[in-house]
Amino acid sequence: MAKQQSFVDKVKKSKPTHINVKVVRTVKTANGTYKFQERFVKLDDISKITEIK
Repeated sequence: MAKQQSFVDKVKKSKPTHINVKVVRTVKTANGTYKFQERFVKLDDISKITEIK
């Protein structure tokens, strides 16, 4: 029997309910140098990006 549904069809059906955003922060160390802290945050709507702390 042939496949009824391909992987592409499965992906098209599912709609993402959230958006992944990469947040990069700078932190000044005691030596005067800067460190970068990165993390991913899941947001429901892109307009909420200003509320990230």
